[in-house]
Amino acid sequence: MASMDPDPAETPDLEPGGGVPPGSTPPDTPQTSGLSAEEPATRHHFPPTGILAVVLAIALVAVFVVVAVGLVITIVS
Repeated sequence: MASMDPDPAETPDLEPGGGVPPGSTPPDTPQTSGLSAEEPATRHHFPPTGILAVVLAIALVAVFVVVAVGLVITIVS
C-alpha cells in the first residue's frame, strides 16, 4: 500500500516549498475506500409508508379528476 504522504524527493514537478509549477497537477494521493458504517439490511417488501404515499397520491389524482370533470360539465351546460 502506498504512503498517504509521498516523499517530496520522489514526487515529479514539485517545487521547493511544496508547490507545483503552473500547468502541472498535484500528485495523486491514495484514498481509503469502503464504508464507514455497516449498511442496514434491505427488506424485500414495500414499506407501509410507501403504500400510504401511493394511496394518498391516487386519492389526490381522483379528487382532481372529479373536480375537473365537474367544472367542464358546468361550463359546457
